[in-house]
Amino acid sequence: MTPQDFLVLIVHAPALMGDDDRPLAVVHALEQALPGARLEWKLSKAGHPLALPQRDAWLAEAASRGEFPLVCNGDEGAPVTLYGLPTSARAASGGQPLLEVHADLPLDAAGIVAAVEVLCGVAESARSFWGCATPQSAAVEIAGQTRDPARKPGVPPRGLPALKFPDKIRSPAIPHCLGWLNYWSAAAAQAIGFPDPSRDADLLSRARRTAMGGWVVRLTETPLELDNPAHLETLLRAYERFPEIGGRVTPR
Repeated sequence: MTPQDFLVLIVHAPALMGDDDRPLAVVHALEQALPGARLEWKLSKAGHPLALPQRDAWLAEAASRGEFPLVCNGDEGAPVTLYGLPTSARAASGGQPLLEVHADLPLDAAGIVAAVEVLCGVAESARSFWGCATPQSAAVEIAGQTRDPARKPGVPPRGLPALKFPDKIRSPAIPHCLGWLNYWSAAAAQAIGFPDPSRDADLLSRARRTAMGGWVVRLTETPLELDNPAHLETLLRAYERFPEIGGRVTPR
């Protein structure tokens, strides 16, 4: 974990519909989970914060157009950002349009303490299938696991397994990858076979059941560092335990 590191959070949810109230609910959930966070700014074209005095109305109007624009805390020294991106049916798991909600926050002491609550709040307010929160330095390498002989040939880093592109994964409930903190909805947990009390005692000791029947599972006590051999081994064991993740199981 580098001094400049930050926490990258992504959750995958059903696509926005007309008059969808989820963007505002997600913003409120992050603000509630992260002490002191007020996401009442947008960014100018030059990347500078601009105040949003009517933030809630502005977000609601954007949501009516099927959009989830970026909001931030206006602090260029310790930025917190949140936004949503649509994923077309052609590019998404299960062949249906989806919404990706992205958040970045400082990986400082306050961010680490709040991380589970932030992930749970964002994921459940978006009614997500699954999601994860990972230090940016590790997230970059985990992204390098996605491979395809034609589209992205090569070998994943650090002996990690190759994962399929999202459009090759049969269901939106199947996670694309693992991270430091993992949100699995009830559907996602069922899809990957979690929990199995006989095999998941270690993971269950760092897991929490959510209000909507999902799970937040922490792989390592401290933020994931792939230069730490024990952390890398934990990640490798988790991939071995859940072969469905990343579309590595071929349906019979």
